[in-house]
Amino acid sequence: MQLFGIPLRKPGFNELTAAVVMAVGLWVLGVGVAHVLQLGLGKPEAGALLLVTLWSCVSTRCGIRVGQGQRHLLANLAVSAALLAVYQGAWAIAA
Repeated sequence: MQLFGIPLRKPGFNELTAAVVMAVGLWVLGVGVAHVLQLGLGKPEAGALLLVTLWSCVSTRCGIRVGQGQRHLLANLAVSAALLAVYQGAWAIAA
């Protein structure tokens, strides 16, 4: 399977688990920094931060590495934008 010409690989269970644990740790760090800096991070923003952080960690395990060129960056940004659009739509419907 390919995404924007990038060959994707299927990560194993242990790799996905490590990616999710790393994403949650980075999310906790980001929320903590936002709290210390008094940025007023609400529930929707915290959820969006978790979603993008989770995608970034999982995409690295799938073979999309931002530092490897413009296609990788485009793939990461495109999927992040799509996820955030769906997330924003879900919040709009729920409200």
